[in-house]
Amino acid sequence: MKMNELVELLLEIATLKRMPRTGWQMRGVPHVESVADHSYGVVFVTLALVDALQDEELDLEKVLVMALLHDLAEVRVTDLPVSATHLIPARVKRQAELSAITALLAPLPSGERWKALWQELDDRTSPEGCLVRDADKLEMIIQCLRYEQAGSQGLDEYWQSMDRRKWHYAFSAELYARLKEMRPGSG
Repeated sequence: MKMNELVELLLEIATLKRMPRTGWQMRGVPHVESVADHSYGVVFVTLALVDALQDEELDLEKVLVMALLHDLAEVRVTDLPVSATHLIPARVKRQAELSAITALLAPLPSGERWKALWQELDDRTSPEGCLVRDADKLEMIIQCLRYEQAGSQGLDEYWQSMDRRKWHYAFSAELYARLKEMRPGSG
């Protein structure tokens, strides 16, 4: 591996720390989290879910790598709001993300293996990928709850979207239900 390529990659990935999550921003939430903030949350929710689901045979390293990589393509594709993804065909968005992941991970010795894990997550072809998908949505709703508890309004669409979600793990659905009970004004 060339040192310059690694340095360039690390500097580029650091932009996720300053890239705001556009969905929150578009809804007027003050002081929105960054993509990196969200990614950290997804990694921790993933870790907690694996711990809670000890009866499942889940590969911890695999889920953690998937969780770390799940939004990495946003370094180049950016955090596209839902309103934009409704206008862009899913195959086009997926191809853009795949191109970004391929290029970003290429300099790393484990790049091909990690890209395969990212694809497995994107394709939802393993229990680990499904767990990370659940963790991604749970982390988003945790953040939504925090924003509402701090006074933000107009975030009902996030909850409505999760009400329609088919959770892979029953435990994830139970956790979502508990979080929903905690919404301001729900009691």
